[in-house]
Amino acid sequence: MGMKNKQAVSVNIVRLYFVSFLYAAIFLLTGSFEEILSLSSKQLLIAFISGQFGFVVGDYFFFNALKIAGVSRTVPVTSSYPLWAILWAVLFLGRSITAQIIIGALLIFAAIVLVRQTEEEEHTNPKGLIFAILAPISWSLAITTLDYLSSQISPLTLAGLRMMFATVGISFFIPRYKEELKSFTLKEFGVVSAAALFGLLIGQYAFVRAVGTIGSQIATPITAINPIISSTLAIAFLKEPPNRKIILSLILAVLGIVIISLA
Repeated sequence: MGMKNKQAVSVNIVRLYFVSFLYAAIFLLTGSFEEILSLSSKQLLIAFISGQFGFVVGDYFFFNALKIAGVSRTVPVTSSYPLWAILWAVLFLGRSITAQIIIGALLIFAAIVLVRQTEEEEHTNPKGLIFAILAPISWSLAITTLDYLSSQISPLTLAGLRMMFATVGISFFIPRYKEELKSFTLKEFGVVSAAALFGLLIGQYAFVRAVGTIGSQIATPITAINPIISSTLAIAFLKEPPNRKIILSLILAVLGIVIISLA
């Protein structure tokens, strides 16, 4: 609701800068900057890459998918990121694939097909689906690198460091969106900042801590409840038209992720 008349990148710039300043203040109070200075160049590079995939590249695709297709038609597809995360774990970490993972993957694929059919029936821009698929791929790469670092860096430092690196990455877009950034009203800034507070400060810290405690293969699929909440709110408050195929795709996506998480 805070980005209908704004470009995805400008919204992301505002929220990343806001939450980075919050993390910087917290770091000053907790002494986390000392831990950052002790990190190796390899750890810093991986954290930088994780931040770009998670909050610059992935969120760029996600925000654009939202603007094109709407929340209820985007989240069934973007909820597939646990599947991609498990795929990278198999390819790069040597984890095995079970029958449950295959079944879950097929259910998620069916959900994506249903969303695509709905877009064709409603004559919506196919770019929405493309962006919605690219977003979870980027997020999953961020999660994989996060999982690698979670045993080496404290949760608070890792969460804030990734956010600050993401802010560095997105800063290259500021000259291009300078005029739009100046046009943000106090109300728009408040909405975006509130979303950043809950999603990027509290939410990301909790997620990083969960990954470090139980691993990404367990922590990531638990977030399968998000599509149900997001799509329900979009239909209720944003007045996005309900659709049987969209509702069915939500059920399939969530069921697929739950099955994968139990594998």
